[in-house]
Amino acid sequence: MPAYSKVTRHGQVTLPASIRRELEINEGDLVEFEVIDDRAVLIPKKMVDKSQAYFWTKRWQEGEGESDEDIKTGRVMVFDSVDELIEDLG
Repeated sequence: MPAYSKVTRHGQVTLPASIRRELEINEGDLVEFEVIDDRAVLIPKKMVDKSQAYFWTKRWQEGEGESDEDIKTGRVMVFDSVDELIEDLG
């Protein structure tokens, strides 16, 4: 169901509560606007601490996906101790 909002004198728009809830947009969050054809598209953004930015790189996320798949299919080994792990590596 569409939601509507009026543009104010200074070009401001209030996002309807239903849209904010669905997109999990909260006060202080960043949003990006992009014009696609004749539409203004709003894209919610989350800030990531610089020390955590590596986690969101394409390469890291692909590795996370591979790890998830390995876990799902049982391609993992479990060790009872660090010594057992090191012995297996040797």
